[in-house]
Amino acid sequence: MFLNFKHTTLDLTQPCVMGILNVTPDSFSDGGRFNSIEAALKQARQLIADGAAIIDIGGESTRPGAAPVSENEELERVIPVIEAIRRESDIPISIDTSKARIMLSAIRAGANMINDVYALRAEGALDVAAQLDVPVCLMHMQGEPRTMQQSPTYDDLINNIKEFLLSRVQACLAAGIKREHILLDPGFGFGKTPQQNLSLIKHLNQFADFGLPMLVGVSRKSTIGYILSKEVDERIFGSLALTTMAINNGASIIRAHDVAASLDAIKICQALKLAP
Repeated sequence: MFLNFKHTTLDLTQPCVMGILNVTPDSFSDGGRFNSIEAALKQARQLIADGAAIIDIGGESTRPGAAPVSENEELERVIPVIEAIRRESDIPISIDTSKARIMLSAIRAGANMINDVYALRAEGALDVAAQLDVPVCLMHMQGEPRTMQQSPTYDDLINNIKEFLLSRVQACLAAGIKREHILLDPGFGFGKTPQQNLSLIKHLNQFADFGLPMLVGVSRKSTIGYILSKEVDERIFGSLALTTMAINNGASIIRAHDVAASLDAIKICQALKLAP
């Protein structure tokens, strides 16, 4: 399985890590740490050195209860960082946004991929993504960031998520997005209780029916804190445990803050799969 960008190809027969770079003041884990060009660029260099295959840049927090930001503010946060990274590296860059205008500007600035927690449901997003002809990641989320953790309920967790993702894949294909450009993210931590999140990872292999690459983001999330009673900066070991389960159950890309550690976990998982 391969992910084709306009100027390079990513081999997903070996799982890889997408490094998180939040250029926001309020993201749940690293908010405010990288919201200057110099700090963001330094972190991007570290992510690359640690083995990231993709850098995911976000300018609007999607943590539970997060307030929205204007398009202009989001542009001011992400575009200079994309341009700075692109001047010194050809690493694939993903823009983490739901807004059509941000998608368009980010790809023109040098980004290679769209990562959308709303699965291209915002006004104009589907048409712009089709026009840009780049890979897109469609994520499942019940509700929206401000309200998604207010008693999320499902008739059938896995099937409900699969039905939603199928509808978005069909919408993408109808809009002219190539099937080989579509990735799926079942949305760990987005409109799901801790028990629902655990069930999602446990049954992740059921999403193999789509035959599409699966991106999973478990890094430092609140479910880990719920289980371990750990603060955000103490959740790396819990994150790695979930990473190994996600890889064993079919994830192709792990979205993570701790790239080097996540990559080690992936390599061990792959070695075990190849063991006699």
